[in-house]
Amino acid sequence: MKTILRILLTAIAVLVIAQFLGGVQVDSYTSAIVVAIVLGLLRAIVKPILILLTLPVTVITLGLFLFVINATIVLLASNLVSGFYVSGFWVALLFSLLLSLFQSVLFSFLKDENT
Repeated sequence: MKTILRILLTAIAVLVIAQFLGGVQVDSYTSAIVVAIVLGLLRAIVKPILILLTLPVTVITLGLFLFVINATIVLLASNLVSGFYVSGFWVALLFSLLLSLFQSVLFSFLKDENT
């Protein structure tokens, strides 16, 4: 149940960010939900591989290269999902930063009852 709520909250965040950020377009609510699912899958599968491959650069830049990896994942999601368009790298970077901020705020409401 918590996973479904996370997907829906991410889809809402994608829609809100797309409304305010020029260069990001989401065609429908369904596209936003698909974007949330695809971003979750890419973060779970592709991101660890990219981190491992770019570990020396990430260490040299003191972790700042992770922003580039996040923007690359957003651009990859833009290419995979029809109905979701990101105009360029810098827009994808800003989108990923805003999405991370929104997710941290929204997911804070979903804390476990056990902890």
